[in-house]
Amino acid sequence: MNGRTILRAVIPKQQQHCRRLLFFSTSPSYDIGTYIASLQSCAHNSNLSKGKELHCHLLKNAFFGSPLAVTSLINMYSKCTLIDHSLRVFNYPTQHDKNVFAYNAIIAGFVANGLPRRGFGLYRQMRHLGIVPDKFTFPCVIRACGDDEGGLEVRKIHGLLFKLGLELDVFVGSALVNTYMKFGLVVEAHEVFEELPVRDVVLWNAVVNGYALIGRFQEALGVFRRMGGNGVVPCRYTVTGVLSIFSVMGDFDNGRAVHGMVIKMGYESGVVSNALIDMYGKCKCVGDALSVFEVMDERDVFSWNSIMSVHERCGDHYGTLRLFDRMLGNGVQPDLVTVTTVLPACTHLAALMHGREIHGYMVVNGLGKEESHSDFDYVLLNNALMDMYAKCGNMRDARMVFDNMREKDVASWNIMITGYGMHGYGDEALDTFSRMCQAHMIPNEISFVGLLSACSHAGMVKEGLGFLSEMESKYGVSPSIEHYTCVIDMLCRAGQLMEAYDLALTMPFKADPVGWRSLLAACRLHKDTDLAEIAASKVIELEPGHCGNYVLMSNVYGVVGRYEEVSEVRHTMKQQNVKKRPGCSWIELVNGVHVFITGDRTHPQTDFIYAGLNSLTAVLQEHGYVPFI
Repeated sequence: MNGRTILRAVIPKQQQHCRRLLFFSTSPSYDIGTYIASLQSCAHNSNLSKGKELHCHLLKNAFFGSPLAVTSLINMYSKCTLIDHSLRVFNYPTQHDKNVFAYNAIIAGFVANGLPRRGFGLYRQMRHLGIVPDKFTFPCVIRACGDDEGGLEVRKIHGLLFKLGLELDVFVGSALVNTYMKFGLVVEAHEVFEELPVRDVVLWNAVVNGYALIGRFQEALGVFRRMGGNGVVPCRYTVTGVLSIFSVMGDFDNGRAVHGMVIKMGYESGVVSNALIDMYGKCKCVGDALSVFEVMDERDVFSWNSIMSVHERCGDHYGTLRLFDRMLGNGVQPDLVTVTTVLPACTHLAALMHGREIHGYMVVNGLGKEESHSDFDYVLLNNALMDMYAKCGNMRDARMVFDNMREKDVASWNIMITGYGMHGYGDEALDTFSRMCQAHMIPNEISFVGLLSACSHAGMVKEGLGFLSEMESKYGVSPSIEHYTCVIDMLCRAGQLMEAYDLALTMPFKADPVGWRSLLAACRLHKDTDLAEIAASKVIELEPGHCGNYVLMSNVYGVVGRYEEVSEVRHTMKQQNVKKRPGCSWIELVNGVHVFITGDRTHPQTDFIYAGLNSLTAVLQEHGYVPFI
């Protein structure tokens, strides 16, 4: 048994395509065909190091001038996302002129790497040099067309196809249909579709997904039904396209029917399962989404992101963090989407330790750096991080993130203003607003909600009233109900109950329940039962089923010792079938976030927790503590 036989026995089948690369360093001779096949293998597996080694061998053995070698190298580098290397290979002077195959490879590389304009520029260069495009050129060039002058370029190419006799090619036709649909040119897309004598599943997918892309879901589903009627078997991409439609429509029944078809056809894998998770999540069926996720054989980062997004979208922030911990435990590395999904969960739960861990991961892996992402992604990501620190009460770290941002949008300033205001730093909030204006950032409605809330929490009544009066005249922002509610809350916190009541009656909007509840809560604090009864009648009229209205009124009566009225309020709650929702609290420890509801006895350390709680309650009662209902 020789060395090659031993290697063949120990290398798994899926790695057999790499065997030829193992012998390049030892093989005494090899021809251009072996090089081409090996470069194709490197391109398929994005094996850059071996690809560069082959490049060196081609130069050393004078094979680089071969058009086939040039085309294969261009393809390999573009598949490894090194499009600049592909361009250098393309532009390298050789004894042969560039042929259509080299142009096809470089154009496809630019389009695949998200640079369609440069790819289209090379197509124009190719035409200028008199090189005739073939059926492999046009699919990429058509997809590279920009939406200039109503799709003028794609119309020109369509005309050229007739001249070259390629108008009936199914691959070119699929690209035409896809691009026409993208530009909203439905009539042109249908003409191409109907004229093609052969319609494969890719072409049908182009029509279905094209309609879905422009929001014409019923037409998309009609084409899908027609596709089945013509005996075309849907592929995985067909299924994901249809599932995306049901996701947007929130159509649970038809989505579940497609799920049945997926099971029947054996498509339960990867991208289809991720689409199912997304569909169930958009339909608010978290349990079904989780069931699909749990039976997946292999879960990549997209699968984890999908299921975490479902939980976060449905408000299960604790579930999102649990899944994130499981993801890390399974050795899956988070990406940008993971970070932007998990950070809001940390924000809602005030899970500062988790948030800091994510920030550390971002720093180590370069996420959030301006040079690693587009400006939009950079600002969005750092805004989420800053918001997490602010909501967790850590304004020092929020300010650090803010100061390190090279580019800031209005939301960045709003987060800092709101964060300072939320924690009672009124002066800092006003100073940040002043610097925002000096930076020529135009404040919006949210800016003033944060600013007025800051005045409310810091007791800055004069400043708050000043901002309310100047909003429209000085800053061009019309006050809304949210702004007046902030001012009502500010007056209530300052003990100016009658002023708050007068504002609620005279403001240009009908006061909402939040404003009246602020007044009602202030009446409990200041023991003003007469005004409390007025505020309670208003808020119960607006929101009769909200338990907080009755609880606040009951507490008002309890403070002044009117216990008969307390009993009456409780009786009214029973008659109106109003139930007090159980309170929920959570605490973040080293081993995770622990969530509790009122009367909860499900925690494994329940006895220990209640023993500590009873000890604390006894001490509080010794100092005169009397709990409210």
